[in-house]
Amino acid sequence: MSSKSFFVQMCQEEHKKKHPESSGNFDEFSKKFKDLATSHKARYDREMKNYVPPKVDKKGKTKKDPNAPKRPLFAFFLFCSEHRPKIKSEHPGLTFRDTAKKLGEMWSEQSAKDEQPYEQKAAKLKEKYEKDIAAYCAKGKSEA
Repeated sequence: MSSKSFFVQMCQEEHKKKHPESSGNFDEFSKKFKDLATSHKARYDREMKNYVPPKVDKKGKTKKDPNAPKRPLFAFFLFCSEHRPKIKSEHPGLTFRDTAKKLGEMWSEQSAKDEQPYEQKAAKLKEKYEKDIAAYCAKGKSEA
């Protein structure tokens, strides 16, 4: 017997224990599941009538809503945005990659105390983003 057959047999035996007055006929037993499947299919069909698939670009990626709130920067990126102009002015010949390496080195040399203002600013930005995204999602649900 297959695993499905064993499962059905166990379910049928459980049903017989709970409902000894029933005849135990398999067709009668399986009717309940057929009814469940039929109602599930009807619900699925109703939901699919209103379903609008997400918009996809040429590469198969979903398009982002331009009105959606932008994700906040992490502490490291806040640090970089503050220190990048200084590094660019001190070393005008550095490539983008070398500038990024230099910023990474500077960040790793920072003490926890020096990183704290950036972490706090990032936390505030994250809180604001979470409020904005909740409002955005609520607005989207009310329009739908």
